[in-house]
Amino acid sequence: MPAHARAALRPPANTLAEHVRRTLGLAAPVIVARCGMLVMVTADTIMTGHAGPAELAYLAISFSPHIAMLVIGIGLLTGVVVLVSQADGAGRQRTCGEIFWVGLANAVGLGLVWALVMTEGEAILHLFGQSDDLARGGGRALGMFAWGMPAIYGYVATAMFLEGIGRTRPGMFVMIGANVVNVALNWVLIWGNLGFQADGAAGAVLATSITRWVMLAALLAYVFTMADRDRYGLFHRIERPWRLQIRFLRLGAPMALSYAAETTAFMTITMMAGIMGAMQVAAFQATMNVVAFCFMVAIGMATATSVRVGNAVGRRDPKGLRMAGWTGAGLITVAMVLLAAAVVVWQAPIAAIYTSDSGVQGLILAGLAVVAFLLVADGWQAVLVGALRGAADVWPTTIIGFLAFWAVMVPCAWLLGPHLGGGVAGLIWAEVIGATVAASLLAVRFHVVSRRAIAPV
Repeated sequence: MPAHARAALRPPANTLAEHVRRTLGLAAPVIVARCGMLVMVTADTIMTGHAGPAELAYLAISFSPHIAMLVIGIGLLTGVVVLVSQADGAGRQRTCGEIFWVGLANAVGLGLVWALVMTEGEAILHLFGQSDDLARGGGRALGMFAWGMPAIYGYVATAMFLEGIGRTRPGMFVMIGANVVNVALNWVLIWGNLGFQADGAAGAVLATSITRWVMLAALLAYVFTMADRDRYGLFHRIERPWRLQIRFLRLGAPMALSYAAETTAFMTITMMAGIMGAMQVAAFQATMNVVAFCFMVAIGMATATSVRVGNAVGRRDPKGLRMAGWTGAGLITVAMVLLAAAVVVWQAPIAAIYTSDSGVQGLILAGLAVVAFLLVADGWQAVLVGALRGAADVWPTTIIGFLAFWAVMVPCAWLLGPHLGGGVAGLIWAEVIGATVAASLLAVRFHVVSRRAIAPV
């Protein structure tokens, strides 16, 4: 379909109300899908927590390196949504399918690499200074994550392709169904029902890995049966795939480094919690699970903002680019203020959900008291990263992330946590500082990018 015909079907938004409507229309299903991913983690955390504080600590210490590896790969795969949204905005629909296949190949390959790394889970945790008990139990759980890594990356690449063409609902429905499957498998594998052995944290992770293969199969089934699959070139021969791979890596590599800087910094803070003791790391995991659940709203808004900015770049619409970015930032501010208020009001019931241990509950409450200050800054930095990603401005984002999270947040965490004895609350105050620095620098960068000439990749 020619670009002008495409524009006639989906013209640029001309009013703030229309920008808000379109952003929310894209963001809402993505938020549900991303929250569904966190519901899965939350179910694992809660169900494992009721299997005992030790099992919750094993899950917490294994989850941190897993999420670091996972998010680095997701950063690499962001080239899918950027390239697809720009191609779709420019009316080059057939190219979208070519991008999908290149992204899927990268997803499977990277998933296999990380799976091999995760089989050495105990050695990895010993390397980060964990006790023999935490390294043994956490390492076994980390090894279980290996089985699902190719599947989760394949799912992410497929979901990003669909998000890039504005179809966000399939991922939402798949994720809702996946949570039902995961809870059922948790009931069997964590607690040892239906004749299975109770396996605690390792059982929770194995349930997640199995569920990830179900998610991938369901989403691929949707893509391959779309009525307009030929229009998007899903079964056409890819012309010069190496050229597309170069473009893919040119976008994905710096985003992977950016995500690596952020997630390894947060992983390091989790390891600091582990050094302070099993109760501290269990409480920190529960507190950060609350943050992560709220953050999924930011991820959904960031995805919608990225797609809308990418569409504006494809149309060569500078005003649309600016409005898409700042609309996303404004909407996430409202959402995160409301979520922060909810955390403050319901912090005691929230803490009770994660554990019945009064000592761990007290540490969770201390962390939740600080979380309200973290959410707005964290939401802003996520959405602005999405806006810059849609404009393909990736290297400055990487540098900003490294400065904010490694040069600022990690040293502050050591000072406010283990060094001064600030515990879980001290670690989260360091995250508040790091996120605020990141949000401020990214806001300045987006202002600069939104005023310069548009250059699609």
